[in-house]
Amino acid sequence: MTVATQTRPPPARQQRRPRRWLSRLLWGAVVILLVVLLLPYLLVPLYRVVNPVSTLMLWRWATGRPVERSFVSIDRMAPALPATVIASEDGRFCSHRGVDWQEIRERLDEIDDVSEARGVSTITQQTAKNLFLWPGRSFVRKALEFPLALWIDVVLPKWRVLEIYLNVAEWGPRGQFGAEAGSRYAFNKSVRLISAREAALLAAVLPNPKRRSAKQPGPAVRRLAGIYETRGAAQAALAFCAKVPR
Repeated sequence: MTVATQTRPPPARQQRRPRRWLSRLLWGAVVILLVVLLLPYLLVPLYRVVNPVSTLMLWRWATGRPVERSFVSIDRMAPALPATVIASEDGRFCSHRGVDWQEIRERLDEIDDVSEARGVSTITQQTAKNLFLWPGRSFVRKALEFPLALWIDVVLPKWRVLEIYLNVAEWGPRGQFGAEAGSRYAFNKSVRLISAREAALLAAVLPNPKRRSAKQPGPAVRRLAGIYETRGAAQAALAFCAKVPR
């Protein structure tokens, strides 16, 4: 006579183990995400005294590509460079609070597609992107960039934000970062010795130093440099915040 065997359910303790493992995994992922999101906010106050590097520099180092960079204080740069960069990149840099809401409103009034407004970017926003985010345009990056720019403007003085930007921006086609490396690559001299015209040429290549060259400027770069040189001289008063307090 065959006795039917009954399958017993696994103990409740065994059932709970997979759930606990999954819960711990999810909590671990949440903690890691929070650390990644909060770390930039913790680092920014340190950058009052510590000279930072950009994510692009770190990526080039990690992939074995060269990085040329020499951090130069803003008061050792030719005065024409900060003034020209402000005039060409962000005319209200000294007056807005990290994000130029007026420029965003004006741009939205001029366009039909909201996605086209992603190109509105202040020097402070570009600094946030260079230090903590990635290149390219996306709503995700902008959503992370906006609060970071506001925080940077609260924590760091304007001249320091501009100083960091001028020292972490990519200024050459082969890993030249910062105005000093860009100036030596383009003009074979220190950034403190450049003329107003040379400062305008550097400003003209900032958006894309791989396609634009201050060393061998094409017609478009020369035309932009002429515009920026004139604008920088005419709007020099807008760069009042670029001077280091004594």
